[in-house]
Amino acid sequence: MELTTKISNYYENLRRKNAETHEKRVGEIYKKIPEIREMDALIRDIALKASIEQIKNPDSDKSIEESEKIYKLKLKKMDFLEKRGYPRDYLDDIYTCKDCHDTGIIEDEVHLETTEKCHCLKKLIVSELYDMSSISYMLERENFDNFDLNVFSEKVYDKFNMSPKENMKNILAISKNYIKTFDEKNDLNLLLWGPTGQGKTFLLNCIAAELIKEDVIVIYQTAYEILKTMEDRKFKNKDDDKYNLYFEADLLIVDDLGIEFVNSFTTSEIFNIINTRLLRGKKTLISTNLSPKELSKTYTDRVFSRVFQKFVPIRFFGPDLRWQ
Repeated sequence: MELTTKISNYYENLRRKNAETHEKRVGEIYKKIPEIREMDALIRDIALKASIEQIKNPDSDKSIEESEKIYKLKLKKMDFLEKRGYPRDYLDDIYTCKDCHDTGIIEDEVHLETTEKCHCLKKLIVSELYDMSSISYMLERENFDNFDLNVFSEKVYDKFNMSPKENMKNILAISKNYIKTFDEKNDLNLLLWGPTGQGKTFLLNCIAAELIKEDVIVIYQTAYEILKTMEDRKFKNKDDDKYNLYFEADLLIVDDLGIEFVNSFTTSEIFNIINTRLLRGKKTLISTNLSPKELSKTYTDRVFSRVFQKFVPIRFFGPDLRWQ
């Protein structure tokens, strides 16, 4: 089932369930408090007459009078509910998301033709994308609960004057502070770099898992997957929900930058994503197996300078953990 259809069905089912719950509540209250049934009938009658009067006499002030009557009747209903031990809003329409009324779309009240995705829809898209990939399974295994510092070597490297284990302790402190201060407008972006098998991807998963718990919208993709989406959109006219999220997600994690085939198109797209997110104050994490020198040779000066100007480089070193 296509993602769009799946999400559409989700909201349709959500509205139906909430409508059924509301209908049951109304039936329950009508039995226990028949006065409310009478008030509802009176409200409908007043509203109908006011509508007819407005059509006949558009300049009439009668509709204002009728609106006041309806308002007073609604307050009276709430008083009845409260006296019988019910919440005052017990008979209000039920919405799981009060911002979009379970449609996934928020309309601009001034410019009605202007719409935007609701935060609940963005989270749903991300959740569905995780389910469609292996990332949800990965996050269950690769998180801070399963992070073991003891796998890192205690051998001191003269070049760095510390061991991989000491280095990882420092990186963990930076990562946890990044999570703690994520909501602050500090323009903090991280570039994790070093050879393969150093734990970069594991750490990215740990950060993603923690932030997702806090309802942060996180998109996690390899550089190859991102550029594949870009190419399909540009050259095959494929519309993908992931595309806008590359720019809109609270956090974009780009894993393995540099493994993709690099040409003028890919370089331009990488720059566009990174630069747009920087301008919007959106945070980004990048991992790469390339050194800064290798990155400067792989990408244009424009991309390289933009990344290293706005990202904090964090170096990984040590033996390949995959062979331990």
